Amino acid sequence: MLGQRGRGHTYGQAHTAVHRQIDCPQRTTTMFSLLLAGVLALLLALVILSSWKKKQHLPPGPTPWPLLGNMHQIDKSAPYETLMELGQKYGDVFTIYLGPHPAVVLFGYNALKDALLGQADDFSGRAILPVFERIANRKGLVFSNGDHWQQQRRFSLATLRNFGMGKRSIEERVTEEARFLVEFFESKKGKSFNPGERISAAVSNIICSILFGDRFDTEDETFLTLLRMVNENISFLGKRGFQMYNTFPGILKWLPGEHNKIFENARRLQSHLRGLIENHIASRDPNCPRDFVDTFLNKMDEEANNPNSHFTLESLTYTAFNLFIAGTETTSSTIRWAVKLALKYPEMQENIQKEIDDVLGSQRCPTMEDRLQMPFTDAFINEVQRFASIIPNGLPHAALHDIKFKGYIIPKGTQVITFLHSSLTDKRYWDDPKLFNPYRFLDENGKIKKNDAHIPFGAGKRSCIGESLARMNIFILFVSVLQKFSLKVPDGESSQIELAGGGTRAPKPFCICAVERIH
Repeated sequence: MLGQRGRGHTYGQAHTAVHRQIDCPQRTTTMFSLLLAGVLALLLALVILSSWKKKQHLPPGPTPWPLLGNMHQIDKSAPYETLMELGQKYGDVFTIYLGPHPAVVLFGYNALKDALLGQADDFSGRAILPVFERIANRKGLVFSNGDHWQQQRRFSLATLRNFGMGKRSIEERVTEEARFLVEFFESKKGKSFNPGERISAAVSNIICSILFGDRFDTEDETFLTLLRMVNENISFLGKRGFQMYNTFPGILKWLPGEHNKIFENARRLQSHLRGLIENHIASRDPNCPRDFVDTFLNKMDEEANNPNSHFTLESLTYTAFNLFIAGTETTSSTIRWAVKLALKYPEMQENIQKEIDDVLGSQRCPTMEDRLQMPFTDAFINEVQRFASIIPNGLPHAALHDIKFKGYIIPKGTQVITFLHSSLTDKRYWDDPKLFNPYRFLDENGKIKKNDAHIPFGAGKRSCIGESLARMNIFILFVSVLQKFSLKVPDGESSQIELAGGGTRAPKPFCICAVERIH
């Protein structure tokens, strides 16, 4: 018995030892898993705590959802309308989340003025969102920061001025395009047609003449295709797909969707412009620069021995790309708005034509000097720009360092939305802002009066460098058309304004009848 118990005890010890040997790795694995989970939980807690601390100093805003942020709350057909509602609730500066990333919105003229003018250096950064980075590679005039941006902007401003931006020499080019546009309207013999594509071609040819020294044939199908691509890419900026790609670029770059067409459009546009640049390289005379591209190529020659130069073929391609798009779509959209509003308010169209007849007569081409003697026409165009609010959100800015603003801290890397639409409709500066009313820009003596909140071109160090050229294009092209034609709504069509939808505020395509005026 004793021997059996001893043998049993010996067997039990052996059995237990074997189990210990088997359990030991399992326990070690379990302990390691628990330890790893603890470390991960601690790291996650630290990330959440860090994020929470940053949120404490950010302006207030609606509560975001995980991953989606506030994107589910934003009206996909008119995102600026959602921002207007949020601004009325949260005030002059608030935070929304585009996916997991915060974006600070500057709402109303006071906030925009304090940021873009009062703290101009702090708010001069550009948010290089994934869409922009893929399109422009952080190069060129618009989608870059630091020394590269400063040098491109300084050079571009000086060169555009040298080639006549805001001067009489460029007026001659604008007048030439106005003549071609009028001839096209004449060819329609008062019948219904859509003026949109030809207006875009006229505006684009003006910037092309500055960039490349020549204009395109407005019947050229390649040129018209390029203009359609520009329109598609600008429209995409405000769509849900734009925000989705910026939020989840690592996933969406592998998936089908509209974003792929936008990137292909950009590639084709850049390829076409690069071809024009290479033609310039083959034909230029460095001692006699013909245009912007020749001047840029000369600058490249000057810095040929500088390995850190920001003047390269790549940066020239992207800067030309930026100027081609910026100099085409927003200006042509403004003129389309002006035409549409002249249709909607025929009595205002008649007032403009009376000024034209008094100042210009039926034959003399308009110049920018004439604008001073045509206050109602000037007021009408100002109100078109305010009412249209074509790029309501502006282009996104970014905090390049932590910014203290109105008692909050905007952390480095945070996107800043310069919400221009909120300034152009700010009830503190505009009576009944939803009403189209040119008389708000006229004083009691019928003279033009200024309103500080009228900033359709933005403000501060990132404001549009082509503002004077855009104003010239709009005035001369629009006045040239109304000098020769009375614009009427075709039978069966409505004068009501419908928007195309998306982040830009462009009118849907429409038709007109241009009836020649009898003087």
